[in-house]
Amino acid sequence: MKNVGEAPQEELATGERSTRNRVARSILDHGPSTVAELAGRLGLTQAAVRRHLDALVADDVVEAREQRVYGTRTRGRPAKVFALTDCGRDAFDQSYDKLAADALRWIAEQEGGEKAIAAFARARIAGQAGAYRKAVESAPPDQRTEALAKALSADGYAAVARSAPRPQQGEQLCQHHCPVAHVAEQFPQLCEAETEFFAELLGTHVQRLATIAHGDGVCTTFIPKTSHAADPSRAATNTDNASASTAGRNPA
Repeated sequence: MKNVGEAPQEELATGERSTRNRVARSILDHGPSTVAELAGRLGLTQAAVRRHLDALVADDVVEAREQRVYGTRTRGRPAKVFALTDCGRDAFDQSYDKLAADALRWIAEQEGGEKAIAAFARARIAGQAGAYRKAVESAPPDQRTEALAKALSADGYAAVARSAPRPQQGEQLCQHHCPVAHVAEQFPQLCEAETEFFAELLGTHVQRLATIAHGDGVCTTFIPKTSHAADPSRAATNTDNASASTAGRNPA
């Protein structure tokens, strides 16, 4: 039988992560906690708890703060407690996706609901359009897809631009992450509005080839090669074409 000190480094790292998760989970379940309280609940030494808390603080998962005292304050410094940060809470399962889907489903069930969902999807994109438009319009015409990819990546979409495989003439905009994929799976209007916006922004028709929301590993949009820069006067026509391209999972 191996001693703990002889365990492979990967095993030790896994055990450390597991215990660290238990510490964070205990704070989530019980609220801001002292080192002594955590040690008692988890069956660890206070020294071990402090070591894990130091790592969690460094990762911005928990933060130290003074314990709130209700009633008459006793002498001495208030005890230090550790609480989850916003980042730490986001690491645990949240119900935001379900809440959003429930809200959109309720809207869809009302009279004119489908049109309202589409209008919401377009308004949502419009609210985010400023940074994307600035990035694209400040780039040379032949670098606008790449500029859009960088702007999307700044918002967490992990996007890249690359040449489309031959014989296609153009580029592919690939988004390796979608923050709203679970909701878009039920409401494709979100994907359609995004595709329409890409067409309007780039001044050409675009074609959505795959989406994470439909089970693909990446959202892929084909942008044909054009000899002209984005022209706002063509936006309406291009937007209609883009909308038609989103009807199915692989419209090509």
